[in-house]
Amino acid sequence: MKTYLDCYPCFMEQALRTSRVATNDKKKIKKILDETGAMIKNMPMENTPAESGMLVYNKIKEITGVTDPYFNIKQQHIKEAKTLLPEMEAIIENAEDPLLTAIRIAIAGNVIDLGINKPFNLLEDIKKILTQEFALFDYESFKKDLTAAKNILYIGDNAGESVFDTLLIRQLKKPVIYAVRSQPVINDVTIKEAIDSGLDKVSEIIDSGCKAPGVVLSHATNKFLQVFNNADLIISKGQGNYEGLSDENNTIYFLLKAKCSVIASDLNVKEGDIIFKKA
Repeated sequence: MKTYLDCYPCFMEQALRTSRVATNDKKKIKKILDETGAMIKNMPMENTPAESGMLVYNKIKEITGVTDPYFNIKQQHIKEAKTLLPEMEAIIENAEDPLLTAIRIAIAGNVIDLGINKPFNLLEDIKKILTQEFALFDYESFKKDLTAAKNILYIGDNAGESVFDTLLIRQLKKPVIYAVRSQPVINDVTIKEAIDSGLDKVSEIIDSGCKAPGVVLSHATNKFLQVFNNADLIISKGQGNYEGLSDENNTIYFLLKAKCSVIASDLNVKEGDIIFKKA
């Protein structure tokens, strides 16, 4: 996915919002906005939004000296998600189709996204998504590919929803490698948050090498690229990973909620729709 014009003001809004989390120093915040604005004019539309977003968040770290401004918020979201685990496990266990229900819950967790300025209520969103119709739904194809797959790459997105990823991984009943960001960016899951979420108990965790709010293959480690290219099945969570991987031809399934007009337009769906789409 390439950068849309509407992405550019969004970069500025993200810079302001995250800067205010990182610091109370108005001079530093103004400097971040000035330098982000200067960067924007040189951000090519051919880049993915995730690539351009990486530059914005690196600038915030450079000027504020804060490497993980959302640390406490990520921990809060993981804690909140864990309190819901017993109820979600019971829902899956009693479901007519446990795999599909686990997919729905994993997508519901995707509302935990601090890269967009949208409020959410985790429990209410889960209840809604458990019955919401999919705008794009390649489930039958997924079941066939899952049956044939010997190994799976699962690319994580945000901390908090990562807790619900454990539920889906258990339902896959295949060896899974779970990929995370190489350093903190927004509220995306790193190795620390993946372990805090319990993913080390259900999968092998690897660092993708990506410092962007989404997988960018040109920035990935050789190990990740080897896993990516050899995976029989890839599950890609969230908008950022969709931005980086939507043009790839591997057997990728995108699980996300369309939380902004740009993503909705690119997918030809409505904002708020839930997506289960094969690349």
